[in-house]
Amino acid sequence: MTLSTTLAPALALFAQFGKDAGKDGGPNNISTASIIIIVVALVAALIFVVFLFLFFSFIRLWIQALLTKADIGIGSLVGMKLRNVDYAMIVRQKIALVQAGVRVTTGELESHFLARGNVPKTATAVIAAHKAGLDLPWRTAAAIDLAGRDVLEAVRTSVNPKVIDCPDPAKGKQFLDAVCRNGIQLLAKARVTVRTKLERLVGGATEETIIARVGEGIVKAIGSAHDHKEVLANPGMISQTVLHNALDAQTAFEIVSIDIAHIEVGENIGAKLQADQAAADLRVAQAEAEKRRAAAVAREQEMRALVEENRAKVVEAEAQVPQAIADAFQKGNLGVMDFYNMKNVQSDTLMRNNIATMTGGAEGQSGSGR
Repeated sequence: MTLSTTLAPALALFAQFGKDAGKDGGPNNISTASIIIIVVALVAALIFVVFLFLFFSFIRLWIQALLTKADIGIGSLVGMKLRNVDYAMIVRQKIALVQAGVRVTTGELESHFLARGNVPKTATAVIAAHKAGLDLPWRTAAAIDLAGRDVLEAVRTSVNPKVIDCPDPAKGKQFLDAVCRNGIQLLAKARVTVRTKLERLVGGATEETIIARVGEGIVKAIGSAHDHKEVLANPGMISQTVLHNALDAQTAFEIVSIDIAHIEVGENIGAKLQADQAAADLRVAQAEAEKRRAAAVAREQEMRALVEENRAKVVEAEAQVPQAIADAFQKGNLGVMDFYNMKNVQSDTLMRNNIATMTGGAEGQSGSGR
């Protein structure tokens, strides 16, 4: 039924009154009762049109909510329509929640929608948590959704724990590097099974914190081992040591288990460090030796300079001998015979030195006799 078909009787009635009035002498002869009847007919037609609009827009959803005990009235539907809320979606989600046994009001659903939350995903998460026996109120789920977390994925992870790799291959690192006390490097990879803690999902640390803490615990456990053979023989000691450190504190996850997926021997870091230390000590020793050699060379040069200085003093002293002899002649302290005897001694000494040199005698004697 359309508006034209609804107003057709009223318009026909108004035209009939117009014809009757024309026959009686003009429009002024239209009675007041006729005008009232026309106005009432128009108002009734308008009300009927509005009723039809409301009927076809909301009656199906209202009946569906009524039959499923969702407790949503026509007034609530009209209000949501005026507030630009997806009322059809709200009704469907309210029915699903009520049928699942979850108590939530229409106002809470509408508030979450107006806050730009994902109502279908939040409702699905609450239903899944309720069926799994987890405590997840609507307000907590809405807060998780508005915080940017995937609340449905969190519930799934809480029901079905997931496994994360440590270290994360997406970060470009395949193994954790750790060194035992004997200096042998071990390369390890772990798989951590975690379960979401819904009560700490808001404000709790993410998977990256779990990976970092587990990696730190593995490195610490390997580093505390005296021999790498102990770790290779019993990799479970690493996971047991790590699990006892409460690595999931203040995080949004609970660590179920830590499994060492792969472990292998790397380089001999201890030997490499010792070799580097020996090379460094050798360089230090060479530097010290070079320092001592330079000091010895400098001392040698000083001694040579001192020898030359002493030789210069000897030459100077020898140069003063003739002057001393001349002074001795003048003062009468040296006679002519004494002078000739001295000359004979010098000639005899020179001859003896030459003979010793020719017969292979010590070369140093010639120097001593000069």
